[in-house]
Amino acid sequence: MKNLDRLAGLLVIVGALNWGLVAVAKFDLVATVFGLDFGQTNAASRIVYGLVGLAAAYGVGSLLARRQQPAHGRAATHASASH
Repeated sequence: MKNLDRLAGLLVIVGALNWGLVAVAKFDLVATVFGLDFGQTNAASRIVYGLVGLAAAYGVGSLLARRQQPAHGRAATHASASH
């Protein structure tokens, strides 16, 4: 499960950086990686964008699931990890 969490986190970071570059510099990193101009897509870039979206949905689901855990379960996990 940790590998899936790491992969999802990496994809969310890629997506966030790409959107930041689009906003600040009008530069689409994903399109550039696939040899496209700003705003263009092909099957490969759409797969990357789709994976970024799935990773974000996974992250939201993970955060919501953690909020649903009993408070004493979270505290016990945190306390045992700090020792």
